[in-house]
Amino acid sequence: MDRPDDLDISTDSSQPNGALGPVGDWLGGEWPAQAAEQIESVVNSVRRKTTGPAIVASRVLVYGLVTLVFIGVAGMMLLIAVLRGLDALMPTWAVELLVGLVLCGAGLGCWSRRTGKEIVS
Repeated sequence: MDRPDDLDISTDSSQPNGALGPVGDWLGGEWPAQAAEQIESVVNSVRRKTTGPAIVASRVLVYGLVTLVFIGVAGMMLLIAVLRGLDALMPTWAVELLVGLVLCGAGLGCWSRRTGKEIVS
């Protein structure tokens, strides 16, 4: 397609080296792409610095809670399986006595690790 005469850009090489040619040559032919890349890199840098830690924290929170729920369910199922297995092998009173001793031992262990309150006078 032919250009209109008023938009004709001469490509005459008779201009001296310091003269201004077409705008694309004067600013560099790649300046729009370079400007867009620079803006995109600045925006990505700001987004990474501002929302990056929040995204990481929310992922840790969500995955941590899901993991805790799965561990809790698996622990309960394992406890039920162990108690039912022991109940099949031993009389019920012996299983209850064993569970009571284990829980009392855990309670005494926690009690011995407590810290005393300082009395302020």
